[in-house]
Amino acid sequence: MKTFTDIDSYIAEQAAEVRERLEQIRQAVKITAPNAEEVISYGMPAFKYHGMLVYFAAFKNHIGFYALPSGNEAFRKELSAYKQGKGSIQFPLDKRLPVSLIKKIVKFRVKENLKKSSLK
Repeated sequence: MKTFTDIDSYIAEQAAEVRERLEQIRQAVKITAPNAEEVISYGMPAFKYHGMLVYFAAFKNHIGFYALPSGNEAFRKELSAYKQGKGSIQFPLDKRLPVSLIKKIVKFRVKENLKKSSLK
């Protein structure tokens, strides 16, 4: 498995149609959380803002989006059309990427992280 040092290099290694979707997610997070830091964590693109915010990754048939269990739980109804794990969401490559939903989840995670950091 190739090791990446930044999100640009991770995205550059993907097929064209996947790169476009990864960039859509990246831009959605940047717009919603402009002060978030881009990192590679667990070999995946991720964003940090007062703790880990979200992760995302390319797979053969889907884009994995990881909003931690709390993000999935808070948007259970909106995410019901997608395959999910405890903290993961699979956005199929053959369907439109739900960018507005991704932004809502990111906004939720920002508030959650800010609340947690203020309690420390």
